Amino acid sequence: MSAPSRPAGDASLAAALHVLNDEIVSCRRCDRLVAWREQTAADKRAAFADEEYWGRGVPGFGDLAAAVVLVGLAPAAHGANRTGRMFTGDRSGDFLYSALHRCGFANQPTSTSVDDGLELRDAYITAAVRCAPPANKPAPAERDACRPFLERELALLVNARVAIALGAFAYGVLCTLAGIRPRPRFGHGVTVDVPADGPSGRAGGLGSISHIVCSFHPSQQNTFTGRLTAEMTDTVLRDARRLADLPLSN
Repeated sequence: MSAPSRPAGDASLAAALHVLNDEIVSCRRCDRLVAWREQTAADKRAAFADEEYWGRGVPGFGDLAAAVVLVGLAPAAHGANRTGRMFTGDRSGDFLYSALHRCGFANQPTSTSVDDGLELRDAYITAAVRCAPPANKPAPAERDACRPFLERELALLVNARVAIALGAFAYGVLCTLAGIRPRPRFGHGVTVDVPADGPSGRAGGLGSISHIVCSFHPSQQNTFTGRLTAEMTDTVLRDARRLADLPLSN
């Protein structure tokens, strides 16, 4: 399987992200995660028996000039760990990309493979942890080992103004990078201002991001039970557009 395609943009930025993404793809820091992602790739689901799984660290994806960055928990075992692109090929991604399309961030409502024609506009999608974890629960040491990747990524996305935390795990990582202590309690729709770090930058490791917007994670557990609805997700995405000074989608 070839590496996931990366969006075009400023040559120096694209080159820097290419270097970072190569490090993410080849990373083997966490023995437990490496063993799990590779075992999952070998023990394929029957529905994907004829596919070659990615089975490596998963880089971010989207518009290099993005004003909004969505941060998830980690790749799904038979989603991004299979396809090599965040939130692609699983039910969570079906829900999320449909919302991104409705709110003007994506050119199509589906995401099935890295070559399906999906393009993001003004948005970039990444995760706090880059390897699929057992039971979707990274250990604290695994979270901390992966955090520098996110910090470097956000520093490169110089137009980003808003981060959407898809779940409490991502929210905690973003607050740690921003140096927010104590952090406001997580809740869907909660917006947290990132404190300024002098006149020309932001605090901590969130690059140019000035707001964190919280959303329940688009997991099946949340979407199938109605804890997270399409309307709730659309509201968060529209709030992010407003905070990033982007025009609202029709």
